[in-house]
Amino acid sequence: MRHPALTALRRVRTEDVPLVDAFHQRCSPAQLLHRWGRTQLPHRTLGQLLAQADCWLGLGAGDEPLALVCTGPVSRETGVFDLGLQVADAHQRRGIGTALARHAAQHAHARGAHTLSTYTQASNRPMLRLLRRLGTVRETRHGAHLDVRLHLGVSGLARRSSPHPKEPLYAPQCPGQEVAAPA
Repeated sequence: MRHPALTALRRVRTEDVPLVDAFHQRCSPAQLLHRWGRTQLPHRTLGQLLAQADCWLGLGAGDEPLALVCTGPVSRETGVFDLGLQVADAHQRRGIGTALARHAAQHAHARGAHTLSTYTQASNRPMLRLLRRLGTVRETRHGAHLDVRLHLGVSGLARRSSPHPKEPLYAPQCPGQEVAAPA
């Protein structure tokens, strides 16, 4: 995960609620509603998410939380991991989301995933562009939403992004440990 604005990647734990809250304060109510379906993320929801997925905060200068990415297995679908991504309003369209999506893809691939799945509004053009740039996607419409599937196989994202496709770009050795971004 290389991006000039990101200085560290912090794996999120339940005790990181204040840091996640600080990140969400950098997001507009409209963006929070778009991403979570509400303008405030209850702490219980974060706990439920962390029980099912691995999440990281992308940190900038001064440990400012710039983005949140999560990935975890989709129930009932072996080898399919969900991708959740949110970038603070002031830092969007600068490649941060792409860098974190690549990290999440490699993490998922290292844990046996062959596909990343994102369920998003069909009008969410920035997310759709990001996913389409990462590789071949299959989109299935469900009313105003799309189920977007990104293949992580031999010619997929996980193999193109790293010389070591079985390993994430970098992930903390211990939950909550911060890791400096590689040069």
